[in-house]
Amino acid sequence: MKNLSILAIAVVAIVSLIACSKNDPQPINEDELITTITTTLKNGSETTTLEYKDLDGDGPYEPSVNVSGNLKAATSYIVTVTFLNETTNPIGNITEEILAEGVDHQLFFQAPSAIGTFAYADQDANGKPIGLSFTLTTGAATTGNLTVTLRHQPNKSADGVATGDITNAGGATDAVVNYPIVVE
Repeated sequence: MKNLSILAIAVVAIVSLIACSKNDPQPINEDELITTITTTLKNGSETTTLEYKDLDGDGPYEPSVNVSGNLKAATSYIVTVTFLNETTNPIGNITEEILAEGVDHQLFFQAPSAIGTFAYADQDANGKPIGLSFTLTTGAATTGNLTVTLRHQPNKSADGVATGDITNAGGATDAVVNYPIVVE
């Protein structure tokens, strides 16, 4: 009887060890609250800032969208995008997480072709774009909206995705903002 008890304990221990294998699913990061998206466009010493703020998240207040100035026609801008959670103290910099998890994130920029063309200026560990930095070369004088979309787990190998076409990207949208743009 004593040997049977020892055998039963050994079987339970082995089953417990097998059940805790390295193949168990890893916990998924909880969605971060993104309250502020700032898109900064620099052309030499001139800076234009596009800012989205929604400090109450899904609360009753509408988000604010501010554009600090117009863009110049036929001009190249170096652009950076930052994401913050301003409901925490200290303020949470989601940009750092997006960069660290670059293979799981990509920003997409959509605007009428008259506004200009976009080119990614950063890459993830696999050589695919992230989009936290890019260049915008403006076209002729015009107006329209610039849409910035952050996707989580897009298919970066899908047709057109690496060049910024969101059509086949898939994944989940973490954030999207529309900025009114004037090119003069």
